[in-house]
Amino acid sequence: MSADRPTTQHRPSSSPYLLSPGAYDDDATTIRALSDQESDSEDDQLMEASRSTLDLVQHDRTVLEEEEERERLLIRAKSSPTDGLRRIFGANPHDNGSFSVKIGKRDRSKRRRRELAALTSDRRRRRSSAQSNNDAMNLGEDDELMYEMEEGVCKAIDSDDDSRSESTVSSIFSDLDPRDIGSRGYCGSDSSCRVVSLITFAILILFSLLYLGAYKASSGYRISHHQPPNTISNGTSLFLPTTILISLDGFRADFLTRGLTPTLNSFIANGISPKYMLPSFPSVTFPNHFTLVTGLYPESHGIVGNTFWDPELKDDFYYTKPEKSMQPKWWQAEPIWATAEKQGVKTAIHMWPGSEAHIMGIEPTFLDKYNGSEALPRKVDRILELIDLPGEKDADIPPTITQRRPQLIAAYVPNVDAAGHTFGPNSTEIRTTIANVDKMLASILQGLESRNLTNVVNIVVVSDHGMATTSVDRLVQLEDLVDLNLVERIDGWPLRGLVPKRKEDIQLLYEQAKNHTAFMGFDDYLEIYTRETMPERYHFSKNDRIAPLWIIPKTGWAIVERPDFDVKLAQKEGKAYHPMGIHGYDHEHPLMRAIFVARGPSFPHKANSRVQEFQNIEVYNIVCDSLRVEPRPNNGTLRLPLKPVGLHSDGKTPPIENLDDQDPPKSTSSKTPVSTRSPVLQPTTATGHAGIPPPPPLKATQQSQGRPSSIIDRIIDKVKGWESDIFGFVGLG
Repeated sequence: MSADRPTTQHRPSSSPYLLSPGAYDDDATTIRALSDQESDSEDDQLMEASRSTLDLVQHDRTVLEEEEERERLLIRAKSSPTDGLRRIFGANPHDNGSFSVKIGKRDRSKRRRRELAALTSDRRRRRSSAQSNNDAMNLGEDDELMYEMEEGVCKAIDSDDDSRSESTVSSIFSDLDPRDIGSRGYCGSDSSCRVVSLITFAILILFSLLYLGAYKASSGYRISHHQPPNTISNGTSLFLPTTILISLDGFRADFLTRGLTPTLNSFIANGISPKYMLPSFPSVTFPNHFTLVTGLYPESHGIVGNTFWDPELKDDFYYTKPEKSMQPKWWQAEPIWATAEKQGVKTAIHMWPGSEAHIMGIEPTFLDKYNGSEALPRKVDRILELIDLPGEKDADIPPTITQRRPQLIAAYVPNVDAAGHTFGPNSTEIRTTIANVDKMLASILQGLESRNLTNVVNIVVVSDHGMATTSVDRLVQLEDLVDLNLVERIDGWPLRGLVPKRKEDIQLLYEQAKNHTAFMGFDDYLEIYTRETMPERYHFSKNDRIAPLWIIPKTGWAIVERPDFDVKLAQKEGKAYHPMGIHGYDHEHPLMRAIFVARGPSFPHKANSRVQEFQNIEVYNIVCDSLRVEPRPNNGTLRLPLKPVGLHSDGKTPPIENLDDQDPPKSTSSKTPVSTRSPVLQPTTATGHAGIPPPPPLKATQQSQGRPSSIIDRIIDKVKGWESDIFGFVGLG
């Protein structure tokens, strides 16, 4: 190879030098014209400049390599459309994160024109190279370079097709208009983008719904398979969620203001409670205790009274006859002990009304039958005895101990109700009973504290209703209101439900009761309803066990039948009426208010928290949640955690006052128009002369049902009145 490179000079167009611009044939001129149209001036500039053979050969080799690869890519794309798509959209590992997009039709047309010009130029160069081979033989360096160029082309042809394709795709994308790519993206058109977006959105919604359904299903699965919840240790034993529910029958809300309940008042100060809780109508024991453990109104659970007639069973329910009332046929709802036992939660039920009825064939793990004479200390011992049993999660339990601790303990305490009926709600005897019940609660709480269970076990204390004082002067003889010869059965007390012998006599009995009530001046003390006109707030119409006609006295009044109590004779002889305390009235009357107080790990509220007043249909859900048991559908809506509205001590609500026997709220229900027809029966004079209104209601401080029998009785009555006026509560009665 020569060491001296020949000097390049400008030659005229007739120069025989093969690589000079003037040596191109007519085809080359034509191709250049096409190149001029495409504004591709790089080759023109190179050709116009006088360059060495080495420079030209190097340039041509580069162009040939690029154009050869581009030609092969186009051929492969035409022969294999799928492969072409893969090349365009496939990831290139050598691209350093570059991406591919779909090329528009306008870009492809422009690309084809450029590639056609490049291919034509390539053919021209090959012909020029062939013609100059003989003339350049004396130039060893040029010959060697041409050989290397041809070898390079062959190597490029024999190299991996994918590598060439990837580099070619990169060169294609380098010529694309970025604005066109950004505006079209992966979609061929705006409509395509919208379709893709809608499909994507629908898929996301579908997956969200599937996820939500799977979550709910898994939650239900955990509940139904009794997966154990978190446990709490008192230092010696592991406790699953545990709740003690205690019902104080007949404990009126304002009993808390009499200075007799330091334990309950302290319990309120450290727990959460409403000012009072409303019972359900009618405010009697069996319907309300079944409401407490089912969350249902009496019309829904079927125990519509302490006594009632079932027209389908053609049988009478009477609560004091357990051989009949404890038959499963009467109980139409699932109580909380059945709900819990079905979900693997052990329960212990102590004397709760209805617990002996084998409801749904599901028995509590522990069942204590009713014993009205059981002493209060024995109840304390029984509750703590159940708490002391080993738990399900405790280790090293002796094999001789087979019983396990229940998570729900529900205990019934009838003492306050019994004293209220016998002696009246303002008697000395009921004061003693209230104090004793408070001491019983103190013993239970002290027992839990000594076991380090104050913050481990939930305590819920409730009552079922209140109590009102009776008087012989607030009695109405039923026979004075309706013709009992038309009546088949009489339900309830002190309110009376009438079941006529013939259905067509319902309207007649209704008109009799309305007319005689008005004629005798009892309009303000008695309300007459059919099942259809019953106030909606009572929720006491949608059950065939509810009698079709009701005479409902205002609080403190009672309706009696002459064989049981002759009102006229009693007033003449100065006899007292017994019982001296009764309930069952309008559940919204202040004297019927009950209590609800709770404390424990399921009630993590600030001490002395106050919640809005609620009805006792809410207790079932609350207790179920405290046990982490899924409740059955019911009429309640409250769920844990409770939402306080303040503190009892914040002064936003007045404290509970000691109540006199007040008139209940006026009914908001519509009433059937009273017939103007003359009464069928003539009124008797049992409650006074015809047309003369009965005496007004007595105050709660008037304890004597008849005349005082001695000077001492008169003095006691006076002291009671003074104490009530000065201190706001009855101190001696």
